[in-house]
Amino acid sequence: MTLASSFLRALGIGLLVAAPVGAMALLCIERTIVRGRAIGYATGAGIATADALYASIAAFGLTALTGVLTGAQGWVRLIGGCFLVYLGVRAVLSKGSRCAEEANAAPLLGVYSSALGLTLANPQTILAFAGIFAGAGLVVTGGGWATPAVTVAGVFGGSLVWWLVLVTVTGALRERVGERVLLWVTRLSGAAIAILGITAIFVGLGALTR
Repeated sequence: MTLASSFLRALGIGLLVAAPVGAMALLCIERTIVRGRAIGYATGAGIATADALYASIAAFGLTALTGVLTGAQGWVRLIGGCFLVYLGVRAVLSKGSRCAEEANAAPLLGVYSSALGLTLANPQTILAFAGIFAGAGLVVTGGGWATPAVTVAGVFGGSLVWWLVLVTVTGALRERVGERVLLWVTRLSGAAIAILGITAIFVGLGALTR
């Protein structure tokens, strides 16, 4: 398999992994609606970076690190779940208006870092990438670094493209709907984020009590 074909396959994998609607997609949408596209783009970049980091662990076959991260997933999910509940509740209680954009302005680096950390709170993503890479023929057994590096770049690119599209579309819709609609979209997405956070807490507690 050539490096170009490896990159294209990884690009598709990055898109497929990022596309399902979950806590991070809802968070990205909520942040874009309330704070604007710049915050949404920073959030998407943080998620894509986390996907690339986990993809690199799977692509380079770092089994020891995989074991450490999956072994600690109870605490990781517990902490990440608590933060999701906090963000969800805050979204439910917010005004959810365009006027909130300036009041809720935050350093882009902080927004990026929080999205990165929350996405990393699911170490099972490593195992998912490992299985997908094996099925796509992207596993290298000869110790080479070129294919894994291209694979990681492809995953990052595919994931980033998805988040750029999602934020751009959400930002365009944001300008075309009324304040009342924005309020309810914000509240509903916040409630969903909180519910997913509670689920992550229970999963984390279950892993810790085994």
